[in-house]
Amino acid sequence: MQLQQMQDEIARLRGMVEVQQNDIQRMKQEALERYQDLDSRIGAGGAAAAATNNSQPGGGEINASGAPVAPASQAPAAGTEAPDPAKEKLYYEAAFDLIKAKDFDKASQAFTAFLRKYPNSLYAGNAQYWLGEVNLAKGDLQGAGQAFAKVSQLYPKHAKVPDSLYKLADVERRLGHTDKVKGILQQVVAQYPGTSAAQLAQRDLQRL
Repeated sequence: MQLQQMQDEIARLRGMVEVQQNDIQRMKQEALERYQDLDSRIGAGGAAAAATNNSQPGGGEINASGAPVAPASQAPAAGTEAPDPAKEKLYYEAAFDLIKAKDFDKASQAFTAFLRKYPNSLYAGNAQYWLGEVNLAKGDLQGAGQAFAKVSQLYPKHAKVPDSLYKLADVERRLGHTDKVKGILQQVVAQYPGTSAAQLAQRDLQRL
């Protein structure tokens, strides 16, 4: 009887293992299908991002002291989807890969689309900063200045804020707004001591 009970228990356990294996295989297949769907949407994202970029309102202005100012209507809207860090990471990396490929036009569109879709993402602050870098690489100084200013405006606690302000000072210098450059550099030195941006800002102040 004990032997029969053990055989019955082994059979039951084997059945449970088989069910679990089937469940795991099904979950793997579903995950693969979701990834393939996301990959296809990212691949087709260029046209949609371009349309999104064309409909995007203008960026915020910068006051005399270099502090970014924008109307309340430009605060990030709530995301239309529940947070999904894995999906956000894929979209962000796809946009960043366009920088590596030096396709700055598409990179600008991709980061703009990302920020509209995921304004509260963990990657949003970085995306906003790199949008500024991409616009700067394109020679779009106005777009670069607006993007850099929005980093501190929309993500004031982000680690990219000192770098974005320093780059904003560089944009203002290129635009010929020398009266704003000193104020922004002083802000970086005063508010973010010890950062590499503050060291660069201090060097630039000594040269003014």
